[in-house]
Amino acid sequence: MIDWNRVVELRDEVGAEAFDEVVALFLEEVESALDTLSDEMSNADLLDLLHYLKGSALSLGFRKFADLCRMGEGQPNTESVDLSALISTFETSKSEFLTGISDRFGS
Repeated sequence: MIDWNRVVELRDEVGAEAFDEVVALFLEEVESALDTLSDEMSNADLLDLLHYLKGSALSLGFRKFADLCRMGEGQPNTESVDLSALISTFETSKSEFLTGISDRFGS
């Protein structure tokens, strides 16, 4: 679910002190974007949002969440995108991530 190699790489890139800020900003931005998800969004808006979420997820190692976003981007009709699964996967990934960074880095 989480690409821990990417997490370690990011932490090394930004430094241990800035890492917590990067994580907090990522979580805030993704949660805000997820709050805008709606079955009534246009295809173009949903595709743009999925692309944004995918990029954000990949940068912080949320592999499974990024995969769902990528699959949604590839749908010819975004009506088939399971928004509840997307949100659920993010929440599960977030929980695993926060537990994992606490265990690994003491953050």
